[in-house]
Amino acid sequence: MLAGCGDLPQPFRGNPGGEAQRLAAPPPARLAVATPTDALLSDAAARDFAADLAADLQENEVPAEAKHKPDDGDWRLVTRAEDRGGRVVPIYAVLDPKGKDNGHTEGAPIPLADWAAGSAATLKAAAVDATPKITDLLRVIEAAAMRSDPNSLYNRPSKVFVPQVTGAPGDGDTSLTVQMRRQLATHGELVQETAAGADFTVAGHVNAVPIAGDMLRVEIQWRMNDAKGRDLGMVLQLNEVPPDTVRGYWGDVALAVAREAAGGVHETLLKNTGHTPPQANASPAAASPATTPAASASGPAAHAAPVGPAVAAPASPATSAGASTAVPGVVAVPIPRTARIPATPPGTAAAAAPQPPSPANP
Repeated sequence: MLAGCGDLPQPFRGNPGGEAQRLAAPPPARLAVATPTDALLSDAAARDFAADLAADLQENEVPAEAKHKPDDGDWRLVTRAEDRGGRVVPIYAVLDPKGKDNGHTEGAPIPLADWAAGSAATLKAAAVDATPKITDLLRVIEAAAMRSDPNSLYNRPSKVFVPQVTGAPGDGDTSLTVQMRRQLATHGELVQETAAGADFTVAGHVNAVPIAGDMLRVEIQWRMNDAKGRDLGMVLQLNEVPPDTVRGYWGDVALAVAREAAGGVHETLLKNTGHTPPQANASPAAASPATTPAASASGPAAHAAPVGPAVAAPASPATSAGASTAVPGVVAVPIPRTARIPATPPGTAAAAAPQPPSPANP
């Protein structure tokens, strides 16, 4: 779906939007949330509001810390408020250590009496409203910083480590690994077989569970992490297939699976290098993700083949048939239906048993 340095996720990664000023250096790992002094609140309510903002930003994977008086080297979030005809509009600005305003955004209007009362519910609601807007602003700033740095991932291809896939029946581990490496390379990533120096890791794992009707429920997870091991999200594929489809040599099945999944992986990596994934290049099986904090943000609607009765299904964030995923950071794409791949060596003649078309990939 959303990720700086240190032990907390980076707050300035993701899909940038709008115009942004160029920065000499990117914002640091933490954002100091200053206690407002010009927000039409009492001192106590101002402190509470700063704490609410910091807490909600933290819950949404933005490392923030409420500070009554930010330190000299801090980037800071400064809040003020304006009375506009009996309704208060909070205004949030991100300042660099020199006090330069690098951008600002506004919260939803609040009745003056409610705001002045400073109740816990009102302040919490305002913080919840502000968080996605502040996060979007931070992304804009980070994107501008990446554009201005010739050595940033915005200005060079990503180096991607794809380790051996695990858990697949037949030769799926090898076939899926080879095909995913090839497909990511077609999207412009510099794919490597070792972790040394990689910007991202894309690790695949397969769960295959027998279900009713002598079928297998196959789920493939492609998990993405940055160089520091932070979770950037997952591309999820699931479908029901006859067991012989994946029992031996995967062949064209692996190619079709990797081709579908690579598009979702590429979009996630683009968002984490300051780029906006082109709408035209979006995976046909997944909607374009909404702008969200870090890569772990809300996933798009899932399109999956029907799921049979629940029988020993693997623990996973998979969705049921036709449902939309509510799992942050998950892009769901289908495992394409293909002709049956018999368990015989490549090149050996074998009749392919036709399969019914998948609703997700007719």
